[in-house]
Amino acid sequence: MTHLEKHCAGDTEIVKLLIVEDDLSLSNGIVLALKTGDISFVQTPNLRNARREVESTAFDLILLDINLPDGSGLDFLRDLRKASAVPVIILTANDLETDIVTGLELGADDYIVKPFSLMVLRARVQARLRYTGSAANPIRIDSFCFSFSKMEYSKNDIPIELSKTEQKLLRILIENKGHTLQRERLIDAIWSDGAEYVDENALSVTVKRLRDKLEDAPSSPRYIKTVYGIGYVWAVK
Repeated sequence: MTHLEKHCAGDTEIVKLLIVEDDLSLSNGIVLALKTGDISFVQTPNLRNARREVESTAFDLILLDINLPDGSGLDFLRDLRKASAVPVIILTANDLETDIVTGLELGADDYIVKPFSLMVLRARVQARLRYTGSAANPIRIDSFCFSFSKMEYSKNDIPIELSKTEQKLLRILIENKGHTLQRERLIDAIWSDGAEYVDENALSVTVKRLRDKLEDAPSSPRYIKTVYGIGYVWAVK
């Protein structure tokens, strides 16, 4: 059974936490503070190992030091966000507003400044896991399994590769199952990168590509239906 199949089958999943911290005593202290039966830990002191770990394991949370022996954790975060939405809490010895703002702008979910109380860190980690818990639970609809937090999608347990745009479209449709969404709202939600002009045909093309990947009969869709003159709806609850 694959990682995604376990989620969709409803099996209990161990929370996987990556600690990227070169101070071994601090790293071990974090493990002791957070250790429970449903959390597994991977500890690494540098970015090289961290990159290897994220390529092979789907983590649920990353604690990331900014200042590491082989580079900046911010560079790692920038690269990570190109492919993953895993929650990241940055650990920084620099109580500089620019470092904190840069980390958040690059996609960090939270930050904590050293030295910090391990009890405070534990509370922040637990809060982040609670916040992302509902989003982390994959959604099962008929033969589909959609895990938006891990960007993993399958049909009949066969993985489906979706572009970033297709993922955005699928997510907003799923989050509004049974409700017709206007084309303008979808365009604003999917292409919210500040572009001044988006060709409306781009939405039609994205819908067609998503249907081709999900529907048994894309020309007569069961799931992504067109509401003529208005927009689209995910019709199956």
